[in-house]
Amino acid sequence: MKTYLVGGAVRDALLGRPVRERDWVVVGSTPEAMTEQAFKPVGKDFPVFLHPETGEEYALARTERKSGRGYHGFVFHTGPDVTLEDDLQRRDFTVNAIAQTDDGTLIDPCGGQQDLDARVLRHVSEAFAEDPVRVLRGARFVAELAPWDFTVADETLALMRQMVEAGEVDTLQPERVWQETRRALMSDAPQKFFQLLRDCGALVRIFPEIDALFGKPQPPKYHPEIDCGVHLMMVLEQAARLGLDEITRYAALCHDLGKGVTPEHILPSHRGHEAAGVPLVKAMSERLGVPKNHRTLAEVVSREHLHGHRAFELKPTTIQSLFERLDAYRRPERIKQFCDACEADSRGRLGLEDEPYPQADYLQRCFEAANAVSTKAIIERGIQGPAVGVELAKARTDAISTTPKSN
Repeated sequence: MKTYLVGGAVRDALLGRPVRERDWVVVGSTPEAMTEQAFKPVGKDFPVFLHPETGEEYALARTERKSGRGYHGFVFHTGPDVTLEDDLQRRDFTVNAIAQTDDGTLIDPCGGQQDLDARVLRHVSEAFAEDPVRVLRGARFVAELAPWDFTVADETLALMRQMVEAGEVDTLQPERVWQETRRALMSDAPQKFFQLLRDCGALVRIFPEIDALFGKPQPPKYHPEIDCGVHLMMVLEQAARLGLDEITRYAALCHDLGKGVTPEHILPSHRGHEAAGVPLVKAMSERLGVPKNHRTLAEVVSREHLHGHRAFELKPTTIQSLFERLDAYRRPERIKQFCDACEADSRGRLGLEDEPYPQADYLQRCFEAANAVSTKAIIERGIQGPAVGVELAKARTDAISTTPKSN
């Protein structure tokens, strides 16, 4: 039995990128031999084991044969006769098909090191087209490896387009789409994930709500970049630049979906796009199985983000109502998340990327003042029942009204 470090760990080490997890391939063994050495089996489709001490994944070397459509349409073969080269040949990209021995020797039968040097993602073989998840992975790798300026080889992009045309991406499981999307959202360049999906024709199949934004004009007075889709890509770029959390980045992704359904006769205006976007956010989130906290914030940001931009113009009563709709008094983290998403939206415009966003500081100070109002003090005044809520809202509004608009 021989073990080799494979995949992303080898790739990232060669790039000088931090290695977050290590995967191993085992050659010349069997499931029985692995369990005898206290490895814990976890794989359903093919034998994968967890190391008894490190918890790292060890997979038996395998080959695969297409037996149906989609991600699960494969028959796998593992056994002592499967070589390391056999296993590497069935991987997705050449840069992920490099193995390393215990002494650091690299085994690279697919030319992965050359493509690493050239900063190119290239498919290992035509078998790439058999697994639609590889379209998502390719887009995610471009986003994650953006600091190294990776591009997709022309022939690989052409193959991805063929996969889309053949309907392979239509078989993608929602949970796998979300798994790749959330990782892409947290990358250095999440916009590149969606851009590549659009380049290969997959965006309209997987994210029709987002694809609908491209080609929709906006008033150049407020959006010098004009195109709604271009604006969204710029917003995602700013979300990464600002270091926003995953929930807020998803909200930023969804904030303008309503503009994709704006009637043609009112363009380039998008009156009412905030409310129009909410059912689209609900539908996309439901389809992908997005976690509740993500979808709730995304719906609120879609509906309320213009209030964020107009914070200085809002009456104290309107700001107080906004905080209630954000459910901020129970979820105080919502204020920062909302303001962060609004700031990414504001900065995601051509020539305005470095503009300050003082509305965020003002809204957060308003909330601190409102949240400091004591419910207990109101009750101690003898107020009871529904009147407590009325008095509480009034006191919070008064606190907001005394908050200065600048420090």
